[in-house]
Amino acid sequence: MLGLNDTVEMILKGKGCTVWTIAPELSVYEAIEKMAEKSVGALLVVSEGALVGIISERDYARRVILRGRSSRATAVKEIMTSPVFYVTRQHTLDECMRIMNRCRIRHLPVLDGGTLLGILSIGDLVKWVISEQEGTIRQLQQYIAGGYPN
Repeated sequence: MLGLNDTVEMILKGKGCTVWTIAPELSVYEAIEKMAEKSVGALLVVSEGALVGIISERDYARRVILRGRSSRATAVKEIMTSPVFYVTRQHTLDECMRIMNRCRIRHLPVLDGGTLLGILSIGDLVKWVISEQEGTIRQLQQYIAGGYPN
């Protein structure tokens, strides 16, 4: 299983640890505005330094738009998903994919104790696997062509 035993820590080193957050009291409109500005599909909801939830475009579509609510009058805390599924930097890519599939989620915060280290999206995991596969293919091509060191 190519690259699936790589750890979250390795993936974070490659993608970086930038995390976009929002306070639970702010409006859903402000959350969607920030998601658009940062080109992300979810924000972590943080209160007094602690992760208390996550809000995604899916939450917005299902809990605001489909229910006829106002995004300016609805607070993030009213529609955020809580508690949040999360992983540590020691989890493997395979474990992350299993959690995402089982829980039907697209984003996993990375925590160390209570400290937020980053966030992984399903896109990050797919990109990692593709990159690993491309590297293996290059090595095999070099080997077949006789250019691989003995």
